[in-house]
Amino acid sequence: MSQIGSKSFEHNSLVLRVATEADAPALAEIYAPYVLETAITFEYEPPTAEEFATRMRDTLAFYPYFVAELEGEPVGYAYAGTFKGRPAYDWAVETSIYVAKGYAGKGIGRALHDALERALAAQGILNMYACIAVPDGADDETLTRNSEQFHAHLGYRLVGEFYRCGFKGGRWYNMVWMEKMLGEHDGNQVPPRPFMEVVHEGTRR
Repeated sequence: MSQIGSKSFEHNSLVLRVATEADAPALAEIYAPYVLETAITFEYEPPTAEEFATRMRDTLAFYPYFVAELEGEPVGYAYAGTFKGRPAYDWAVETSIYVAKGYAGKGIGRALHDALERALAAQGILNMYACIAVPDGADDETLTRNSEQFHAHLGYRLVGEFYRCGFKGGRWYNMVWMEKMLGEHDGNQVPPRPFMEVVHEGTRR
């Protein structure tokens, strides 16, 4: 974001802001087609709005969660979460970005990622990871390598590929891990701060 503490900012007609649980129904609606029509996510059943709100609440307890809006309507969202449940991994996160159907290629994913990256850096996070489903061979109608290419364009590097580890829609799919470093790693690392603490600090300035 232009300022971490800002609740929103405008990029042309696109507005990015911190998500709230009230966004759950709209964001669940954005997510559902990914579950039902693609192998981009390996979930089989779309979460209900209530389930989605619970996930959001768990995320916002420590990590950033952003919504992108056009003319007041949510058209995408992004968040970060725990990479691994061990304290030594506290400086690493896994990221997720989803853009509503019909809005790809308009810079929404890039804007969401940029906001996420700045927020994470302000928290003191050092490693961003993306777990990306990819085809086992040629692209098909439900999955391509576009997300892998998108992350490579943002400065991520490929660190590994797992073969035929996800089964969905009668097909086996691969998964890749990609990594981006946000800061220097040293022997006296300060623990990351909660996202909302960073937001509130910014609004007091």
